[in-house]
Amino acid sequence: MLKVYLSGEIHTDWREQITQGAAGLDVTFNSPVTDHAASDDCGVAILGDEPNKFWHDNKGANINAIRTRKGIADADVVVVRFGEKYRQWNAAFDAGVASALGKSLIVLQQPDHDHALKEVDAAALAVARDPAQVVQILRYVLTGELPK
Repeated sequence: MLKVYLSGEIHTDWREQITQGAAGLDVTFNSPVTDHAASDDCGVAILGDEPNKFWHDNKGANINAIRTRKGIADADVVVVRFGEKYRQWNAAFDAGVASALGKSLIVLQQPDHDHALKEVDAAALAVARDPAQVVQILRYVLTGELPK
């Protein structure tokens, strides 16, 4: 079984496209919490209110980091998506963690991000342009089959 962690942009359905496309493959998927409000507020919901927005965000970021580090550590492959509209600084961090842990890294991005992400792309084993290419990579890794 291949364990895949899907990290990065949370505003589109790319995760669903990959999980649906990989149906029938021996793959399990994990990801960060994609409910933006829940992700932002987990720290204060668990550890108590913070009047200062910096510390509010800090508590949430740290708790989310526990989940993310565990997910990346448990994964065989990490897919990091950089979206078109929003800058995902956490995605760059996740790519760095995956690389430092020796995880196989696939970056999913549009060509207009190539220059900005050149160092991240250098750490990746593949740079895909759409979720279907990620599915094709996973299928090839598991079965040796090329796309038809």
